[in-house]
Amino acid sequence: MRAWSLAFVPTLVRRERASLAAALRAPVVALGGAIALNLGLYVLMGRDPVAVVYAMLFEPFLSWASFSEVLLKAGPLLLIAQGLAIGFRAKVFNIGAEGQFILGAIFASAIPVWFPQATGQWIWPAMLLLGAIGGALWASLTAFWRVRLNANEILVSLMLSLVAAQLLNYLLLGPWKDPNGFNFPQSVMFQYDAMVPTLIAGTRVNVSFLITLALSVAAWVFMQRSFIGYKLQVGGLAPRAAGYAGFKEGWAIWLSLLIGGFAAGLAGAAEVAGPLGQLQRSVASGYGYAAIIVAYLGGLHPIGIVISALVMAVIYIGGDNAMVSANLPIAAVRVFQGSLLLAYLIAVAFVRYRLEWRRTAHRSPS
Repeated sequence: MRAWSLAFVPTLVRRERASLAAALRAPVVALGGAIALNLGLYVLMGRDPVAVVYAMLFEPFLSWASFSEVLLKAGPLLLIAQGLAIGFRAKVFNIGAEGQFILGAIFASAIPVWFPQATGQWIWPAMLLLGAIGGALWASLTAFWRVRLNANEILVSLMLSLVAAQLLNYLLLGPWKDPNGFNFPQSVMFQYDAMVPTLIAGTRVNVSFLITLALSVAAWVFMQRSFIGYKLQVGGLAPRAAGYAGFKEGWAIWLSLLIGGFAAGLAGAAEVAGPLGQLQRSVASGYGYAAIIVAYLGGLHPIGIVISALVMAVIYIGGDNAMVSANLPIAAVRVFQGSLLLAYLIAVAFVRYRLEWRRTAHRSPS
């Protein structure tokens, strides 16, 4: 015979209305959880956790030179994340911003590579514009495959990033390689007029940071105050209702991916025309992937993304400090970034759902 027994099973139940205060606390809780988790990892690795935390989270603020580097890192992260967040809110998941960033850098570099003797203040704005167009064109490949062939935009955009990296290698090892560069895979150094003007004297922060802030304001207006932004959000939250209202899914996919590609391409152009000053393989530094974390950590909200971009930039610069002063491997910095996203997703899950222990009955052999 089988006997009936009672058991309590944990179940996630969706809340009728998510608390705004809880949503605002989620990133803070996630950051604290990620720090605690990584402190344990540092102890297991035999590193001094106090020295690591000091180098990673405090040293970037101890001097103006260090903080200016935080602003420099925050620029591309902020710009790419703002573009991605628009698509994410429309449930269009562009994971290929890294490839679009690379194509933006390539398109922008075409001007100083092909016309190294050109002069004039028109060069660097033209490079930024051309880079943004390059990123949008690369994203359009994903949009085409998604709309016309119903291919998954996550896989297509991700695979195209690998193609973009190989295209970059081909150019730097082939037709665009600097003949006087001692056989290094890099282009010629860009002329003075191909460099974005410095914004803050004595630092590497340039005018592109102001452009990023302006576009962040534009992203807020677009998503919060425009009818097109409203349609994108409705399409993400309630696809059936959006279809009933006449909002076309294909249009939303194209727009979301083009905006994300435009932003990533512009960031890539600003990188080669700013701190790098030439096209290098190191331009593919993972900004496109880190910006995904920035977008979600900021709650996909333009204002939240500004804060999360600064946090991620601090982790970047602080991680470099920790590698030198605390002998921390670079992989540990990437683990910190990944654990931060994981902690945030867990925190958001409990903002939207509550945990209930439900009593269930099941038969057991007797």
